[in-house]
Amino acid sequence: MKLTTFNSFGKITINKKAISKVAAVSVLECVGVVGLVSQRSFFKGNAITTAHRGVVVTTLGNDVMNIDVYVIMRHCGVAASAVAESIKQSVKYSVERFAGMIVKNVVVHIVDVRI
Repeated sequence: MKLTTFNSFGKITINKKAISKVAAVSVLECVGVVGLVSQRSFFKGNAITTAHRGVVVTTLGNDVMNIDVYVIMRHCGVAASAVAESIKQSVKYSVERFAGMIVKNVVVHIVDVRI
């Protein structure tokens, strides 16, 4: 599961796990985020410590991808939509800067809210 792009220096191949880790770090830096949750642990309600779990990267072409993020949010007086928008912008910027590829969509799935 790798993404490939080409530039003036040649072929670049990046593993999806590396992109997931970059996205996960940028999500965890956002205000109002408690943690990431794997798709498999929806019903368990456990925050996970492995950085790339909770981020799903889907390729649409050679240089285009979609990213789904599964988060646990903290109720901190900020609207959930504002936190989700912050997550989207942060992930898009970080991954595009890291990988040099286009992030078409970032979808934020709010799994749980902690008070």
